[in-house]
Amino acid sequence: MKRILTSESVNIGHPDKTCDTIADAFLDEALRQDKNAQMAVECSIKNDKLFIYGEASTTARIDYDKIAQDILRDIGYETPFSIIKEISVQSPDIHQAVVKEKLCANDQGIVFGYATNETKEFMPLPILLAHKIMKQYEAFRRRSSNFFADAKCQVSVEYDDDRPSCIDTILISVSHSPNCKQVDRKIKDGVLLPVLEEYKDFVKRPIKFIINPSGRFVIWGSFGDSGTVGRKIVVDTYGGVGRVGGGCFSSKNATKVDRSGAYYARFVAKNLVSAGLCERCEVEVSYGIGLDRPLSINLETFGTNSVPMKKLYEIVSQNFDFSPDNIIKELDLLRPIYKQTACYGHFGHSEYPWEKIKPLDI
Repeated sequence: MKRILTSESVNIGHPDKTCDTIADAFLDEALRQDKNAQMAVECSIKNDKLFIYGEASTTARIDYDKIAQDILRDIGYETPFSIIKEISVQSPDIHQAVVKEKLCANDQGIVFGYATNETKEFMPLPILLAHKIMKQYEAFRRRSSNFFADAKCQVSVEYDDDRPSCIDTILISVSHSPNCKQVDRKIKDGVLLPVLEEYKDFVKRPIKFIINPSGRFVIWGSFGDSGTVGRKIVVDTYGGVGRVGGGCFSSKNATKVDRSGAYYARFVAKNLVSAGLCERCEVEVSYGIGLDRPLSINLETFGTNSVPMKKLYEIVSQNFDFSPDNIIKELDLLRPIYKQTACYGHFGHSEYPWEKIKPLDI
């Protein structure tokens, strides 16, 4: 059966991604000074105003204004922003439930991890391509005075019996100066074709390129749209192919299982697929606040498992510990590694600890 799957990615100048990046920069600064920091400081942006709000229980001294202004300037905003802050300590009700002899879950919730062997990164091809195109655009726009940081990309891939067969359509919208000429040609030659060079096997017919279909994109970033942390959870995960639990990642330290649990679920799914135990895998885990163990673990292989499901559950039980305390230790999550995850997806990048492959006791 043939079908078309579509995923999108957005660049750092998109207001939602700008906010994710700033929030994770706050988290990194806290962890640099205090590895036990409990952080959930978010932000929202519109025009030249940034609202910073949330909870922070930490000994770290964080210059929120400077961190935010530096990132905004690097993105390409030329004048300082007006910043409003509303930050309090973490609720003692939550703190006493989480910080125990063994760290416990900071909230209730369900998380999902997904992996597929259709790419070497064990990621679905549409979201992988969309992220690579946005990353290429970021490098491209920094070499030009005519293109800006706000951009988004959408990639449609045709699947044949659940395997990607060819790239059907690429839609990209990029912000640019009013006097920028030949946007289509520049973006196709400087951004799209270099990325597609690696994926020639999936170019079996002419790709439909749609570049800046609005015709004009000169008002960009927070002056064209508003932004808030956590509004791109499908972009951050699997592009709509695997399910998401609903909680975002950015701004949250590792006791918050929305983030760390989802990282570990991906870690498990990727290792099962890498070991050849299945071709696709989705791992669902549920947690309760103040509890040191998950409430449930569910595996879905979409009929691609090479061993019986009972055996697969046994392998997971023997090799993986989903407790928040172990997740933090095994993946070494009390480090300032989060700002780099805020753009181009949290999965499929070999440098992240939840992407490592470990030997399994099978």
